[in-house]
Amino acid sequence: MGTTLRMNPFAAAFGHRHRGRDCGGPRGPGARHGLRHLLAAGLMGEAGMPGLGGRGFRASRMFGAGDLQLIVLALLADRPRHGYEIMKALEEHSHGFYAPSPGMIYPALTYLEETGHAEATAEGAKKLYRITQEGEAHLAANRASVDAMLAELARTGERMARARDFFAHGEDAGMAPFREARRNLKRALAEKSGAGPEEQKRIIEILLRAAREIRGQ
Repeated sequence: MGTTLRMNPFAAAFGHRHRGRDCGGPRGPGARHGLRHLLAAGLMGEAGMPGLGGRGFRASRMFGAGDLQLIVLALLADRPRHGYEIMKALEEHSHGFYAPSPGMIYPALTYLEETGHAEATAEGAKKLYRITQEGEAHLAANRASVDAMLAELARTGERMARARDFFAHGEDAGMAPFREARRNLKRALAEKSGAGPEEQKRIIEILLRAAREIRGQ
C-alpha cells in the first residue's frame, strides 16, 4: 500500500519544504510565492535572494566563458589592469552582486593572451594586462552584446543592493513598527501550526485578504 503525503494548507498556499528541500522544485506553483512581493517592488531580480551569507547571493558563475572573456576585454579597453583589479571592477560594477573568482578570471585572461586579444607584462609577481589591436577589433565586433551584458549586470546589482538595504535598514527607527508587526504575525502563525483544517482555512483566508489589501487590490 502506498503512503499518501498530506500537505499542510499553509504550505500549499505559501510554498513548502520537506526534510530540508523544496518539494515542488524551483518551478513548482508555490516555490516562488514568497518572493513575488519583492520582485514586484523591484527589490529583487530573478537571479537570487538577498541576505544569504550576510552579503547577498554571489552569482559567481553568471556568465559563460565566452561572455566573460568579452567582458574582461571591455574592461581592458578602458585601461590596463591586473587580474585582481578586473575582479574588483566587476564586483563594483554589480554593486557586490557578481564577484568572479581567480579561477574564472585568470583562465579568461590566459585565453585572451593565447588568441592575441590581450598581452601581459610582468610587474614583479603580478601581470599587467592590456588589450591589443586584435582585441579592439574583436571587441568592436561584439560591442552591442558586451554593452547589453554590462548594463544587465548593473541593473541586477542595483536591484540586489536595494533588497539588501531593505532588510538591513529594518533596524532603523522608522522600520521598527514594521518589523514588530512582522514578528507578531510570525508568532501568531507559529501558535496556530497545530490548528485543525477549518481553523487553517480561516487563517489562510485572512492572510490572502491581507495580502490583497497591502497591494491595494
